[in-house]
Amino acid sequence: MSIETKNITTMNNYARWPLAIVKGSGMKVWDEKGKEYLDMTSGIGVTSLGHCPPAVSDALGKQLDTLWHSSNLFQHPLQEKLGEKLVQISGLAQAFFCNSGAEANEAAIKIARRYNQKIKGENRYEVITFTQSFHGRTLATLTATGQDKVKDGFLPLPEGFITVPYGDLEAVKEVATEKTCAVLLELVQGEGGVHPASKEWVTDLFNWCKEEGILFMVDEVQTGIARTGSWFAYQQYGILPDVVSIAKGLGSGFPIGAILATEEVAQAFAPGSHGTTFGGNPLAATAGYATLQAMEEQQMLSHVKRVSVELMHALQQWANQYPEQIKGVRGLGLMLGIETTENADLYVTAAREKGVLLLSAGPKVIRLLPALIVTNKEIEQLLKVLHEVAQEINQVNK
Repeated sequence: MSIETKNITTMNNYARWPLAIVKGSGMKVWDEKGKEYLDMTSGIGVTSLGHCPPAVSDALGKQLDTLWHSSNLFQHPLQEKLGEKLVQISGLAQAFFCNSGAEANEAAIKIARRYNQKIKGENRYEVITFTQSFHGRTLATLTATGQDKVKDGFLPLPEGFITVPYGDLEAVKEVATEKTCAVLLELVQGEGGVHPASKEWVTDLFNWCKEEGILFMVDEVQTGIARTGSWFAYQQYGILPDVVSIAKGLGSGFPIGAILATEEVAQAFAPGSHGTTFGGNPLAATAGYATLQAMEEQQMLSHVKRVSVELMHALQQWANQYPEQIKGVRGLGLMLGIETTENADLYVTAAREKGVLLLSAGPKVIRLLPALIVTNKEIEQLLKVLHEVAQEINQVNK
């Protein structure tokens, strides 16, 4: 079926681009007409090792011929193998596996409430979140999200969530009560415009949570798994959260999510308290472990640290040439935002026509989430197209 053909079998809840991706390899993808694109989106931060990475593909191929599903009623050696690796790189104690970032944040909310009510014996259930955050689209996680647009039409929303301005510790203190069980935040807000949190604010908030007996939970769905140059963004802030949610980059495109927790908090999930049919199945666990193993073998952390500095420098030089169009560049690692004076979709659309795929994050932010394997060659191609697009838009505005 051509993409021009009206499809009446799927619901119209995605504003899809007029483009169908049918093949991918490394940093490149191809549409149904055979046109090649440089993918600087990595499937919204998912295909961190590029499309169809050989090491993960080989591991999944072997597992496809061995076992797809057994259910969580049985011992799960592949989950344990992946869990051991995640514990090793995170400094946390135990993992729970699910299928997505929204499910991971849902699990984080549940474990926070259950820890307070069943382990501490306190009637705490409220979670404090922040404006412009994004935590998912289940009823609980969209309520936790600090953006009204995702809540439209879904009233009444579940109780137990309070949203305050991002970066404002006093606002957190003002709304906290004896019912507060946790604070949930992104250290770099992705969907909200690529806003990194200041280290000072995070440190002060973390210390205050510890003093008040409030769980400190970090949503690393987009920032986790080497995206920012460390395995997790919190490792650059000098803290160890009580709960961390992860997903996107963990399975190289195979659906998998997880939460990691301290030993004390993890005991809140007793048999029967929470579960999933597909979470952490043999295929997902295989994809996750193969992804982490490949990242270690390819020394991905050091590569991201180096190439992200080069990309940021190149983008800032480009931005300086177009001060009337580009207000600035911000981000952490390979999670970058370019703030524009006009609608960011103008740049996204024009770049796509020239064979480079970009994202937006709000009306006036271009978001870059390239695969972690990006090289100087791809950066040069990106900058060439950005120059062309900026010049074209400048001409239109004259």
